[in-house]
Amino acid sequence: MSKQPQPISPLKNFVAGGFGGVCLVFAGHPLDTIKVRLQTQPLPKPGEVPQYVGTIDCFKKTLAKEGLKGLYRGMAAPIIGVTPMFAVCFFGFGLGKKLQQKTPDDILTYPQLFAAGTLSGVFTTAIMTPGERIKCLLQIQASSGKVKYDGPMDCVKQLYKESGIRGIYKGTALTLMRDVPASGMYFMSYEWLKNLLTPAGKSHNELSVPSVLFAGGMAGIFNWAVAIPPDVLKSRFQTAPEGKYPNGFRDVLRELIREEGIGSLYKGFTAVMLRAFPANAACFLGFELAMKFLNWAAPSL
Repeated sequence: MSKQPQPISPLKNFVAGGFGGVCLVFAGHPLDTIKVRLQTQPLPKPGEVPQYVGTIDCFKKTLAKEGLKGLYRGMAAPIIGVTPMFAVCFFGFGLGKKLQQKTPDDILTYPQLFAAGTLSGVFTTAIMTPGERIKCLLQIQASSGKVKYDGPMDCVKQLYKESGIRGIYKGTALTLMRDVPASGMYFMSYEWLKNLLTPAGKSHNELSVPSVLFAGGMAGIFNWAVAIPPDVLKSRFQTAPEGKYPNGFRDVLRELIREEGIGSLYKGFTAVMLRAFPANAACFLGFELAMKFLNWAAPSL
């Protein structure tokens, strides 16, 4: 059970979540680029060597070919998208908690925290789907060498011209399948770890920086353990040529399992887990510091 010393303020959650999101992108984007390149690389023909044999190989090749800039490619879209998205994500969690409280000092159970987290997943899908679609397309064009889009805005324009708003929102169902359970897991495990790490008689606000970093990093790992299979399907689906999968994610799932076996649902696992810890540790630390500042600067909000 979690102690709630301060009444929950969805508005403060919104501002602090946005700051946490910026911290997350800076810490995690290089490994995100590698994750998407590994997930979407073409299947090698018989006798051919795959483009990348693993996380380290992809990292080395990207660095050698494109320099540090290559690892931060496509970062403008997540920064523009992630700041409001994490703001909305933490707002959704704050709202989810507040809606389940009968009085401001009600302490929520873990299933209630999970439910509050799933609400944040529903909220973020509206921003997440187009942001992820653009990010994936920009990340793979750099590794495939065929330049179709000049940047995020050009990508939006072309997608809209080709297939309207549906083209921009391609992959919404898969994003929901990934983010609703994963967000529940994310916030519930963070609160659980914070409770475990808080010494008896102390409040959450007194947690040390290493404890916050550890709880945030592990929450990221729990989140992705749930999210990877739908994420692989989503990356495939969102970067596929128009009309390749007429029945949506069912077609992607069938093709993946037929061609590459069940293990392919965990493609990019190492890159995801390597990124999840530092990125989410940075995110929650940014969130907690921003919350402390807001509680100090505007206690009545």
